[in-house]
Amino acid sequence: MKKSRISVKWKTFFIFLVFAIVLLGVLWFFQIVYLDDFYKIIKRQETEVVLKDVENILYTSENPDDDIEKIAASNNLGIYITDKNGVPLYNAEYISNSQMSSLPQFMFGLFYDQAVANGGEAVIEFKGSEMQKKVERARYAFENIGDNPAEQGENGTDTTEESDNDNLDDADDTAGGDENDEAQSQEEAVPEKPAGKIAYTIPEEKREEGFRQNIGNDMAESVIYVRIIENNGLEEVIMVNSVLTPVDATVSTLKVQLRFISAIMIVIAFVLAATLSKSLSHSIIRINEGAKKLADGDYSVKFNSRDYMEVAELSDTLNYTATELGKTDSFQKELIANVSHDLRTPLTMIKGYAEVMRDIPGENTPENVQVIIDETERLTGLVNDMLDISKLKAGTITIQPEEYNITESIRHVLERYNKLREVEGYTIDFQYDDEVIVYADEQKMYQVLYNLVNNAINYTGPDKKVTVIQKVIDDTLRIEVKDTGDGVKQEDIPYVWDRYYKDKTAHKRAISGTGLGLSIVKNVLELHGAKYGVSSKQGQGATFWFELSLDLNEE
Repeated sequence: MKKSRISVKWKTFFIFLVFAIVLLGVLWFFQIVYLDDFYKIIKRQETEVVLKDVENILYTSENPDDDIEKIAASNNLGIYITDKNGVPLYNAEYISNSQMSSLPQFMFGLFYDQAVANGGEAVIEFKGSEMQKKVERARYAFENIGDNPAEQGENGTDTTEESDNDNLDDADDTAGGDENDEAQSQEEAVPEKPAGKIAYTIPEEKREEGFRQNIGNDMAESVIYVRIIENNGLEEVIMVNSVLTPVDATVSTLKVQLRFISAIMIVIAFVLAATLSKSLSHSIIRINEGAKKLADGDYSVKFNSRDYMEVAELSDTLNYTATELGKTDSFQKELIANVSHDLRTPLTMIKGYAEVMRDIPGENTPENVQVIIDETERLTGLVNDMLDISKLKAGTITIQPEEYNITESIRHVLERYNKLREVEGYTIDFQYDDEVIVYADEQKMYQVLYNLVNNAINYTGPDKKVTVIQKVIDDTLRIEVKDTGDGVKQEDIPYVWDRYYKDKTAHKRAISGTGLGLSIVKNVLELHGAKYGVSSKQGQGATFWFELSLDLNEE
């Protein structure tokens, strides 16, 4: 597996830094590259909303002038409302290149006809002073049409002498008297022309002012939304003019602003990345250093990192691991010391008796030979127990259960201690009511009983008394083995079944057995699914017990 050479500190640092740079790149991309497109979309949506608001105002407001002014000012739009003949009703233009109020009558007619043909709405887009140029070209074309009523305007709409003159006449009738000054000013701007021509001329001062306003804005895109509505039985035309392209000054300001923001963000990202990477990696680095010490065998190391929940949980897990490894190491060293002692004693006795029998005439007696045989059996039992523990832990030993009389099996176990009773004065009592049949592995359970009795003999009190009790509770057989020794300390009870455990203060050469039986007992009982345990009070001996089910249908 390829090993990464980048530490978590620097990797975290670069991740935060790259994230900040990518974020700034996205900001530049959308704010500068696609600024025009976003601006157009937003302005179109705003204009459509304003168009609906103006329509509602015309329907509901008794004095719509102020409301229309506010809407136009707050949205930076031009709002121009006329009747169907182009006579102005309301005018609020808040953009510099708006030319709706200066549209000639024939251009208004083109917009109106386009809206009628499109179901009452039309959208006219143009760039910068393009509208002014269109007006000039259209005016020139209309002035040179002559008497041909079939000529078409620039936008492809049929314009005839009669329709245009009718529109002008209607505009004059509608704006009669002093009721509409704008209509009068428009009327004054139309000098008499020969028949068949549209009479319209933009005042010189207005044209010059429009050209000045369009200097530098020739590329600015604008749109005029036209909507025809019916209000109190009369047709009214709403025109809303909006600039779709942000002015160059706005773009330049955004670029300068983004440069400053980018510089500040990079500095902040650098500091934040350095701080966070150091904070995130500090605990992991400390845990890593502690883990190295733990791997070297220093089980006293403590993991105290509490910066984050996961790190705190990892620290607790490693602390628990260090504690358990320390105990295991201690138990293993004790086992080596105890087993070494138990192995050395029989080997020494075998060697000593053999040398005596070789070197001293007349010492080759049956008694000396029996000592060598007994010590050899003890040594063999110790080695076999160690092998059994290893096999049980590895899971290579399986049980072969069958029905048998466990009461009889207990009696056979106790018969092996008859010599110990006679020579050493031990008392072993067996208390039971009836013979009991169980379904278990007879050989393995015999080993369990033998090891429990051995353990009781090795640790019983000065009275040398051991009691074995067999009793049946409901459908459960319970076997108890009691001694009268010092008992097991409460803090040591969880470890008495451990394969490395042996009481330091009570270790002595086993009178019978190897001293490793409890770990074998635990593993065999677990293979049978039996419950087991130990109860003890300091100075009052210990009782080791296990329970087997008497339901012969269960395996």
